[in-house]
Amino acid sequence: MSSGSGVEVTDATVRELCDIAQLAVQLAKAAGADAAEVLVRDGSELTAKVRLGQPELVQEAGSRALGLRVIRGGRRAVTYTSDLRREAIAALCAESVTLADFAEADELALPPDPKLLATSIPELDLYDPRVAEVDAAWALKQAIAGEAAARKADARVTNSEGATWSRVLGATAFATSGGFVGGYRGSYASLVVEPLCDDATDPANPKKRNGYWWTASRFLAELDLAEAVGLEATRRTVATIGSRKVDTQECAIVFDPEVARSIVGTIFSVANGSSFWRKSSYLVGREGDLVASPLVTIVDDPLIMRGPGSRPFDGDGLPTRKNPVIEAGVLCPVLCDVYSGRKLGRASTGSAGRGVGGNPSPTTSNLVMSAGNMTRDALIKSTKRGLYVTSLMGFGFNAVTGDFSRGAQGFWIENGELTFPVSEVTIAANFDEILKRIDAVADDIEMRSSTVAPTFRVSHMMLAGNSPAKA
Repeated sequence: MSSGSGVEVTDATVRELCDIAQLAVQLAKAAGADAAEVLVRDGSELTAKVRLGQPELVQEAGSRALGLRVIRGGRRAVTYTSDLRREAIAALCAESVTLADFAEADELALPPDPKLLATSIPELDLYDPRVAEVDAAWALKQAIAGEAAARKADARVTNSEGATWSRVLGATAFATSGGFVGGYRGSYASLVVEPLCDDATDPANPKKRNGYWWTASRFLAELDLAEAVGLEATRRTVATIGSRKVDTQECAIVFDPEVARSIVGTIFSVANGSSFWRKSSYLVGREGDLVASPLVTIVDDPLIMRGPGSRPFDGDGLPTRKNPVIEAGVLCPVLCDVYSGRKLGRASTGSAGRGVGGNPSPTTSNLVMSAGNMTRDALIKSTKRGLYVTSLMGFGFNAVTGDFSRGAQGFWIENGELTFPVSEVTIAANFDEILKRIDAVADDIEMRSSTVAPTFRVSHMMLAGNSPAKA
């Protein structure tokens, strides 16, 4: 690996951003703001993509930006800039205060009580200096190795969508007129390989089948070997050869972890303070009720060491904490930022997120569905008949009613065995029923992304495929 890429993020970088954030707060107050909050981010990205063994994209970019929220007379304005010179920040602050004077008053859009702000910044080990040492040449070698392994693994892999190695490095600082100032740095690296294979099962209608596999971590040493990623990508891709529909029926649905985490993410979309005060969730009014199987426990934990979504403070400057979302099937108090908490008449859960140039809102950190006590193979073995889903297509979810319908592909389960690949089918049920019908949860948790789930089974859902033959 080469070094000297010039993108190292140091503790000094964090201190510099904190100084800039504090300066902006002071300038905003001097311009007439009653309160001010400043988020400053410094980041760089490297992307190296190859296709059929040849470089297709090498891109490296860095940026700095400052987001400012001012409050004046119960009115607020949000602005941002990439010009971090003192005079530019001063001009932005003056303009922002003027903009706030034209906004609608909102008595709840006030900063948090200073007594609630974080007083310490826990060290969560979120940054790996080795990721910063990666240069474009090394990243390309990794992508080439991953794609080459995928192409060599099976003669039916005749094409490729490519392989992409990428990394993100960054530092974040946040300061408020309430007295909070803090910052941290982070890194994240990933490799994805996407082979294409020929499916000549039906000579009259030959098809291309695509698939992928990936690895990711905050730490370079924790990434899977590029060759292993390529081999797994090919295994998953060629396994789809011969995919066909099955008859329309009601059957068990087993969700692969790649798909299961999207189901868990959907739960948060209807179990947060913003959706609750807007009454845009079918779960409104059901906190404390059984809304899922007792096998389901989901926790949002921002304090996991090296976690992909970990953070030492939230977007309001409050200390972060572990929050249950669903505990043994029971819906817990939903995740709130300060504003949504006030709208609901409750305290924040330390779950605010915000981007540069945006207001805070409830978000997740590491959203994790707890593992069960059986292996994935044992779960499949215990399934008499059903569909093992490896991919969902489209978006068919109504947050207000809970109705869920998505295109799916995967493998048919017969007598506890994966038999043949399935595609061009749709699975549907009300989301309330999906969660309550979860009757088996495996133990295959892997922390590659900020939303994580194991394999789990829903006892029955409607599967739409081939129309039943007429008598």
